[in-house]
Amino acid sequence: MSKMSLEGLLRSIDRFQQSHPSLAFVFGVVKKYGDDQAGSLAALVTYYSFLAIFPLLLLLVTILGLVAGGSHRILNDLLNSALAQFPIIGRGTKSQPGLIESIHGLRSSSPFGLTVGLVGLVWGSLGASQAGIYAMSQVWNVPRVNRPGFFPRLTRSLLLLLFLAVFLGVTTALTGIATFGAPSLVTGVGGIALSVFVNILLYLCAFRLLTPAEVTTRDLLPGAAVGGLGWTALQSLGGLLVGHVLRHASQVYGFFGMVLGLMWWIYLGIQLTLYAAEINVVRSRKLWPRSLVQPPFTRADREMLTTYLREAQRRPEQRLSTGFRGRLGGARSPTPDEG
Repeated sequence: MSKMSLEGLLRSIDRFQQSHPSLAFVFGVVKKYGDDQAGSLAALVTYYSFLAIFPLLLLLVTILGLVAGGSHRILNDLLNSALAQFPIIGRGTKSQPGLIESIHGLRSSSPFGLTVGLVGLVWGSLGASQAGIYAMSQVWNVPRVNRPGFFPRLTRSLLLLLFLAVFLGVTTALTGIATFGAPSLVTGVGGIALSVFVNILLYLCAFRLLTPAEVTTRDLLPGAAVGGLGWTALQSLGGLLVGHVLRHASQVYGFFGMVLGLMWWIYLGIQLTLYAAEINVVRSRKLWPRSLVQPPFTRADREMLTTYLREAQRRPEQRLSTGFRGRLGGARSPTPDEG
C-alpha cells in the first residue's frame, strides 16, 4: 500500500470517527491519555503503591490480631472478610498460598509490629499519594506555577490516607456482614450493587482529594462512575486470573508469579483510574473530536497544544505565547498566554 493510499485510508477513518460523537469521545480520551504519557504516570504510582502493600499487610494483621484477642479462628474470619475482595493478596490454596499467608513470620500482635507497620505504611502511602497528586496535576494539565507546594501536598496526602483507612474499615465491616447467613441470589446481587456503590464513592472522594480545587465535584462524577464499575469488574477478573493461572504454578515460580501478578494488578487498577480521570477532563473541557491525521487541527487539538505549552510555566513572571498559522492550523492568530 502506497503512502498516499495509506494516508487516504487514515483520513477516511478520521472523518468517520469525528462524525460520530461517541466514537470521537472515546478516541479523545485515548489520545489524551497517550499525550499525557499517562502510562509512565501509572508506572510511577504503581511503584509507590507496591511499596505500601507489605507494611499495610503487617499493620492489618497486627491490628486484627489485637482485635481477635489471640483467637486464630476469629483472626482468620477477619482476614478473609477484609481481604476477600483483593486477588493475590487474599487467601490462597495449599499449592499456592495468598500473599497474606506469605508474611506469617510477621504475625506478631505486638506493639513493635504495630509501630513498624504504621511507620512503613505512612511512608509508602505518602509516596503513593504524592505520586497520585502529581499524576492528577499532569492529567488536568495544571501549570507548574499553580501546583500545590510541599505542605499542601502533605496535607492532602494525609487526608487521603485517613480516608482510605476509613474506607478499608467500612468495606471490611460490610463484607463481614455479608458473610452471615446462607448465600442467595438476592444477597449476591445486593452485595455486587453495594460494592459498586462503595467503589464509586471511593473514586469520587479520591478524585476530590487529588484533583485541583478549581475543578468542581460535578465534573468528577462521570469518571468516578466508570472507575467504580471498572474496579468492581477488575476485582472479579483478578480473582479469576489468580484462581486459574497463578495457583497452578510451581511453588518457586508461583511465588515470583504472585509478586509480579500483584504488580500487574495494581498497574491495571492505576491505569483504570487514570483513564477515568481523563474521561473527566475530556468531558468537562469538551476536548473532542481530535484528529487522527494532522494537519488540519480540530478546535480540541489546538486547545490541547496550547494547554501543553501553558503547563510548562514555572514562574508568575513568565509569559508564554503560541499560535497557528494558515488553514493548516485553523487560521488562528497567535494568542499570548497571560498566565
